[in-house]
Amino acid sequence: MRPTGEGGTETQAKDLCLRLLTDRARSRAELSERLAKKGYSAEIAERVLDRLTEVGLVNDADFAQQWVHSRHTYSGKGKRALALELRRKGIGQEDATEALAQIDSEDERARATELVAKKLRTVSTDDRDRAVRRLVSMLARRGFPQGMAFEVVKEQLDRAGAETDGLFDET
Repeated sequence: MRPTGEGGTETQAKDLCLRLLTDRARSRAELSERLAKKGYSAEIAERVLDRLTEVGLVNDADFAQQWVHSRHTYSGKGKRALALELRRKGIGQEDATEALAQIDSEDERARATELVAKKLRTVSTDDRDRAVRRLVSMLARRGFPQGMAFEVVKEQLDRAGAETDGLFDET
């Protein structure tokens, strides 16, 4: 029952958005993109998104806060990677900056330390330079600052070396 050349009615567009929002929170830009892909006119998409925003189902500031918390806590992403992800999701600079402010340098350092400690269980430290490169690269891919990455890796390798030094001493 879709008119030719259009994606459908306003009700159909709203239903699509509600289905997408049941999976996870989404930004306004993500929903707008999905509506455009399905062929809905810009006018219909705008009306539906305005209504969903009005009733509180679409809120980019809340989405950004949730995204940053979740991706930092569960995926181990650093601020740089999170900023890029928010930009890709169509979140405005103001909302992104506010959401990223919830992660301070101590939080970021603590998360980097956890990631390195976990990775050290599977990385050979026989070749220290190679281990440093692998661990720093892992943190860099996750968006952690390079200086912090080197510091954390060095600390964790020193700690791991100190823990294993005593294991092979003759008594």
